[in-house]
Amino acid sequence: MKYRILIAIMVLSSCTASRKVNQSSSFTSIENQTRVMLAEIPKVRGEKVDLVSPRTIDSGRLKLVTSRDWTSGFFPGVLWMLYEQTGKEEWKIQAQQFTANLEREKTNGTTHDMGFKIYNSFGNGYRLTQDPHYKEVIIEGAKTLSTRFNKNTGCLRSWDHHEDQWKFPVIIDNMMNLELLFAATKFTGDSSFYKIATSHADMTMKNHYRPDNSSYHVVDYDPETGKVIKKNTHQGYADESAWARGQAWGLYGFTMCYRETKNPVYLQHAEKIANFLLNNPNLPKDMVPYWDFNAPNIPNAERDASAAAIMSSALFELSRYSSNGKEYLSSANKILENLTRSYRSPVGENKGFLLLHCVGHMPNKSEVDVPINYADYYYVEALARSRK
Repeated sequence: MKYRILIAIMVLSSCTASRKVNQSSSFTSIENQTRVMLAEIPKVRGEKVDLVSPRTIDSGRLKLVTSRDWTSGFFPGVLWMLYEQTGKEEWKIQAQQFTANLEREKTNGTTHDMGFKIYNSFGNGYRLTQDPHYKEVIIEGAKTLSTRFNKNTGCLRSWDHHEDQWKFPVIIDNMMNLELLFAATKFTGDSSFYKIATSHADMTMKNHYRPDNSSYHVVDYDPETGKVIKKNTHQGYADESAWARGQAWGLYGFTMCYRETKNPVYLQHAEKIANFLLNNPNLPKDMVPYWDFNAPNIPNAERDASAAAIMSSALFELSRYSSNGKEYLSSANKILENLTRSYRSPVGENKGFLLLHCVGHMPNKSEVDVPINYADYYYVEALARSRK
């Protein structure tokens, strides 16, 4: 009996050690791949100094974007997480440089994506360095984002474009930008940011979600009365379909809202979203979803590794709060392991991106089956969370 117990302990210790070795190996390969990216960027940028961040690969070429692009904060965020995981000064220096390029966005009131741009860069930077200037940028960014709040709708306006289609569009993605507002209240003691964030979350929970706990992509409001005009999609297959990345945004966003408020309603809602995702009959065995859970050509529909990475990172956090924690932790690890095994780029290839097979905007046939920077960000975050 003692012999069997000893063998069991040895096997368990071996598995634990193996996982730690694999995680360490993953970050080493991520470092090497990121160095490839850093070498590619100057080749594309040339004299165009306004191109500040890599976004994807377009027709075989690395695509860089300006600070105004909604994805500009993800690469600086990856650099900050590399610094956090390795402690190497080289990553801190690179993170500081790429973060500084985004500061002008703190006063850009034409976008709801302030959290994606400012919090993923300056937020991670402040968390790791306590640089008081970074805190000032975060607060200014939150003030700017707050100008997009409409009291009648109780929401932050998402897009300013397509005014012929929507009066006051709110997209599920916008849940991700609330973290910036929660941070601003903690930094300043001003509860107005917190109240805007919770109002937006409450209205999203009320109007974006269907009885099966899937989410619409876009809800259009009348800004004068606050009434819902229509519910539809912009990047999903159909108005009533479940666009995969949108479902992942919601899972992550409501999990984060519970962390910041401890309101059990947000936890319960995150659990409902997780249940929809993990028990969905159209979720593949490797748990990397099709770009839309209702795509017409399943099982031949394109996968979206970005949605999987967001799901994994969210589930790691949700497992800490929920009574279903073991199930969520197991699912988070399974997704992460499958991404690492089957969706990772070989080091030295794909211009330095980490994950392959992502879908940006299928209806527009834009960024289909390519690497995308937000997939890399949430993959690295999920890997970092798995180490905890």
